[in-house]
Amino acid sequence: MDFKPSERCAQFMGRLTAFMEEHVYPAEPIYERQLRESGDPHHQPAIMEELKAHARELGLWNMFLPDPEYGAGLSNSEYAPLAEILGRSHIASEACNCSAPDTGNMEVLHQFATPEQKERWLAPLLEGEIRSSFAMTEPDVASSDATNISLSIQRDGDEYMLDGRKWWISGAMHPHCRIMIVMGKTDPSAPRHRQQSMILVPLETPGVTVVRNLPVFGYTDQEGHAEITFEGVRVPASNLIAGEGDGFMIAQARLGPGRIHHCMRSIGAAERALQAMCRRAATRTTFGQPIASRANVQDWIAESRVEIEMARLLTLKAAWLMDTVGNREARMEISAIKIAAPNIALKVIDRAIQVHGGGGVSGDFPLAAAYAHLRTLRLADGPDEVHKLSIARRELAPHMPGRATPSS
Repeated sequence: MDFKPSERCAQFMGRLTAFMEEHVYPAEPIYERQLRESGDPHHQPAIMEELKAHARELGLWNMFLPDPEYGAGLSNSEYAPLAEILGRSHIASEACNCSAPDTGNMEVLHQFATPEQKERWLAPLLEGEIRSSFAMTEPDVASSDATNISLSIQRDGDEYMLDGRKWWISGAMHPHCRIMIVMGKTDPSAPRHRQQSMILVPLETPGVTVVRNLPVFGYTDQEGHAEITFEGVRVPASNLIAGEGDGFMIAQARLGPGRIHHCMRSIGAAERALQAMCRRAATRTTFGQPIASRANVQDWIAESRVEIEMARLLTLKAAWLMDTVGNREARMEISAIKIAAPNIALKVIDRAIQVHGGGGVSGDFPLAAAYAHLRTLRLADGPDEVHKLSIARRELAPHMPGRATPSS
């Protein structure tokens, strides 16, 4: 594996870094002020549309999508460093049309949608004209096991009817959200992994009710995490993605690249927290000495650097394997990074909070909000425990009774 970025990746990294420094970082306080002054926690600040226009002019648009017909044509290994750079700001991904859950939804539509579905929904998503959400998790079942999903999707003539309840629907509160990809059961009697299907449901469809937004540790995400009920919701049968029973397969295809994106963004957030920790330690004094002179603080800084580098290398390895041998063969490494990256980012952010003292847990610095956001990532796209179970089963398999003895 060659860790040197390709020439194309290096060019994107240079342009994106300049865009972040010249436009994104200076826009962060403006974004927060416009959001606060609107009085609506889900308002779309005007500065975001300006950033999106700049990003398009610079060719920093849809960088996540590997198909050059629709996106930048970058591989997973090439996009991974860019996702890290985007992760250093909470507004950068949307500015470049690389936000979750839109990225995963666009990948689903790109791979599995009909031409009509692509024209109706993928095209405006690629243009950044609308936003989308992904409705999978349910409050009444343990959704870490996706086969538990119970929302009913029943065929009725030329329509499907949906009944059930979802929550933690990321992006559903965004004022530009227009479409949901909903996962539910079309045939409870089918084999366990063939019971689920995915279907496109416009947000304004009768019977769709946004019950509430769900804050995280008291923080209200601008894009929101919604609880939504579906009561007699009817959509055309042509809204089904792929075929009946393909929902679990689509979910697995969707989550592979998404986990690379999430993990690299986490590393970007950790890098920014480490920078903030170093700046704070170098400029604050306790008992006549800079905080940076304290051995325990130096340990935190050194450990953070080592851990970030380990997480980055593991994530790049996973991306490289996805490019060379495919998602299935890389599934152990994908699970490993999903465990490692968020946990390491949380440790680094926690240390930065401690160095910032009381300010670290306040809204005067972005660290507390970053911690709240990163903590959810230990649950999103599969909780740590599910990924650990997957890795442990693979490690144990050759040693179980009845299996051939592993070679030395």
